[in-house]
Amino acid sequence: MDVILHIGAHRCATTTFQHYLRQNADRLAADGTGFWGPRRTRNGLFRGLLPTPGPATGRDLRRRAVGRVRLNLARTALGGTRRLVVSDENMLGSMRQNLRQAELYPDAGERIARYGEAFDGKISDVVLNIRSPELWWSSALGYGLTRGFGLPGEVALDWIAQSRRSWRDVIADIGCALPGARLWVLPFEIFAGRPEAQLEAVTGRPAPHEHSRDWLNATPRLPELREILPPRLAEALPGGEGRWTPFAPDQAAALREAYADDLMWLAAGADGLAWLMDDPNKKPAGQTLPRPELTRGRRNEQDRRLAGAG
Repeated sequence: MDVILHIGAHRCATTTFQHYLRQNADRLAADGTGFWGPRRTRNGLFRGLLPTPGPATGRDLRRRAVGRVRLNLARTALGGTRRLVVSDENMLGSMRQNLRQAELYPDAGERIARYGEAFDGKISDVVLNIRSPELWWSSALGYGLTRGFGLPGEVALDWIAQSRRSWRDVIADIGCALPGARLWVLPFEIFAGRPEAQLEAVTGRPAPHEHSRDWLNATPRLPELREILPPRLAEALPGGEGRWTPFAPDQAAALREAYADDLMWLAAGADGLAWLMDDPNKKPAGQTLPRPELTRGRRNEQDRRLAGAG
């Protein structure tokens, strides 16, 4: 049985993808595809894999967690599953840590290495969704607003815009943590709102279309944020009805440029660490091989929906 880890990232329509897999679980099982999502992974399955503060109990929690994961894997394989999709964006890191440190998944490598050990060398593929960072951070900061983080100051925004850590560094950390697995990178700008295309690209199997246009956990737009936030914070938001974009034009431009560099690095082979996944429905013209899509923006007809996808 092959294990496919889908590790997010957050704010890249991951919840929508998990909902699609959950709603189609029976159809997928008939084709030999199993699914573990957050309802399973966060219900004790992964408890102890990562170190957490707590009283000393004398028990080896990590060893117990590894055994628990491997036992569940064995049971799933005995049930006839040929490929297992394990989707949980918290494997990559936490949104709170990203916001506290104003950095993209600073401990991604260490975390993924621990999950790799738990899955006992059975991980064949890892799937990572990435998103243009000025939109990713806007969505993440919007999430933070609704969780009590407050409005970011100019220093924090400039720190994010000038950060030397980009998706390329996250990808390199993951690739080094799981050198025996294929690492696929799927741009949000191509795959958001199309969970069936994402699943088909990853498994190589026909994917069901039922529930493929259900959208969950979208980033609140400005009117919703004004309703959610305390009056003091709501008054500090800009006017308008669209999405909240806290970055100044020069900061947003710097983040877009970093993303363009990351996509070019991926298209050039990513130093052998990862593969950039193209649109599986994109047809090559004649004998010309399809090239990875390097669009910086988003398709016009998807603009409003993709801007707020969670």
